[in-house]
Amino acid sequence: MPTADPETERPHRPLSYLDAFAPLIALTVLVSSAVALFGLDAMNGPLQVAMMLSAMITSIIILKNGHSWSEVESAGKKGVSSVVSAIFILLAIGALIGTWNMAGTIPTLVYYGLALIDPSWFYVASLFACALISLGIGSSWTTVGTIGVGLMGLATLAGVSPVITAGAVVSGAYTGDKLSPLSETTILAAQLSDNNIYVHLRHQAWVSIPAFAIAAVGLTMLGLADRSPGVGDAMINSELMALDQIFWITPLNLLPLVLLIFLSVRKAPASLAIMSSALFAGLLACLLQPQAVLAAFPEATGGFIDSVKSVWQVIAGGYHSETGIKPVDDLLSRGGMSSMLLTIWLIIVALAFGSLLDEFGFLTKLVTPVLTRARRTGSLVATSVGTAVGLNVITADQYVAVVLPLRLFRVEFEKRGLASTNLSRAASDGGIVTAPLVPWNSCGAYMSAVLGVPTLAYLPYAIFNYVSPLLDVLYGYTNFRIERIPPAAAPTGTAPAE
Repeated sequence: MPTADPETERPHRPLSYLDAFAPLIALTVLVSSAVALFGLDAMNGPLQVAMMLSAMITSIIILKNGHSWSEVESAGKKGVSSVVSAIFILLAIGALIGTWNMAGTIPTLVYYGLALIDPSWFYVASLFACALISLGIGSSWTTVGTIGVGLMGLATLAGVSPVITAGAVVSGAYTGDKLSPLSETTILAAQLSDNNIYVHLRHQAWVSIPAFAIAAVGLTMLGLADRSPGVGDAMINSELMALDQIFWITPLNLLPLVLLIFLSVRKAPASLAIMSSALFAGLLACLLQPQAVLAAFPEATGGFIDSVKSVWQVIAGGYHSETGIKPVDDLLSRGGMSSMLLTIWLIIVALAFGSLLDEFGFLTKLVTPVLTRARRTGSLVATSVGTAVGLNVITADQYVAVVLPLRLFRVEFEKRGLASTNLSRAASDGGIVTAPLVPWNSCGAYMSAVLGVPTLAYLPYAIFNYVSPLLDVLYGYTNFRIERIPPAAAPTGTAPAE
């Protein structure tokens, strides 16, 4: 029986399949139109408008079915509130990039990297570096916002492809995130499936390690086959000289990175850890790079107040360089909280849209018929992975993409005698690692903003992120590493989850 809204006494009509599909059709048409009309510049506003219009169309359908506007507002607020922590992280990362540039942290990483890394092995080296850092701190976002930014600057100065480098950075960061016992998304997947975290990780490793190996081979081949002319030794020497003239290159410049890693390992909240490192970098810049601090504030004449103004301005608007060497200026002229505002706009409207679909039953209406048609183990795993991937696209939130499949499919896995580790792995492979491949997903928007490469451009090179779900589906159809529970432990006569 339809329920009644106490505010309007209007009955709530159930969703029809046309109602459920309409927002997805609108999303597809509007997003594809934005990309077709504006290309990779769609992230600079048109994509945000497309998501906003999709949310409005969804709201009209909800109102048509008897719900009140206050219910729509409440659901939208819930979606936006869920992304507050991500907004603070984004703003902190913007501040960190600015002050790390001014303090010489990123220039020092790039300076040493130019001297040490062979361009032929650059992509695979980036993959391993990001995987190790992310494994240690348990955060793909922090890894990309720190080491990833340095590697992108290094790629530009060394004359290798920044686009392929971005794919390698994302692959490595998500490998470590997915296999780290410190990762909040990994812990979430284990907890919601009632698995010990290390049991969950061992089961994950059967997919993640082969996927990482495939990514390493692919990126190695890309590096060896790279026919780009590079920039030559003379250009690299001029870039090194420019960095050496602007900054005092010393290992002391890496102290903000050490502090960030320490705070991350100690499980300090990500936004606080990043902002603490950003502020420390600003203080360090005043001590070690006074010329860079004064250059950031043209009106400065020296003194404590001018130093405070410079750091403050860099946190807000980023650091800017005018050496006359374009690659060096592109590397250094970045950051600031203001640089993240377009990304925050996209995340807010995308999460509001996704929240409406989740709160008013659109997703359950679409997923339940697919679940009932998944007769074999392979098709059930494929449905679980596919649902998680689809939720990343539709709801723009990796947490929903992980949590909802665990909630919808858990009873069905148990009915068929399949251990919950299979479901937690499917939810992780579909929900966690594919999130940065969707431009309007909070993860994809973040990676694009921080790395300076459009999501769709780096997607083909984020090999780990699309090989993982494909391997999981393959395991399901071949019954390779599919764990089962004894028949006595499997419940009988239980209906599929709704």
